[in-house]
Amino acid sequence: MEINEQQIMEIIGAAGTSKALAFSALAKVREHDYEGARQALKEAKEADLAAHNAQTQVISQALAGGADAATADLLMVHAQDHYMTSQLARDLIEELVKIFEARDAE
Repeated sequence: MEINEQQIMEIIGAAGTSKALAFSALAKVREHDYEGARQALKEAKEADLAAHNAQTQVISQALAGGADAATADLLMVHAQDHYMTSQLARDLIEELVKIFEARDAE
């Protein structure tokens, strides 16, 4: 199977969904809705997993020498940037939820 732009766009789309859900969780913290925040983060993690699975497929195909491996490089870098940013946002917001929830519990 060859690498195609659609597969790489799946990474970008899933990463964007994850990042949006993570920031939605942060907005829920402002309302002291910690259960809603945790649910949004759970959904963000699922979107990250979808991005990870698509990324693994693209990388595997590139390593196998797919015909489009060289032409997909720039788009893949862009996708990786989105994916890594979404993971960072989710991880950071997970910690912020814990901090604010603990503060409100005092």
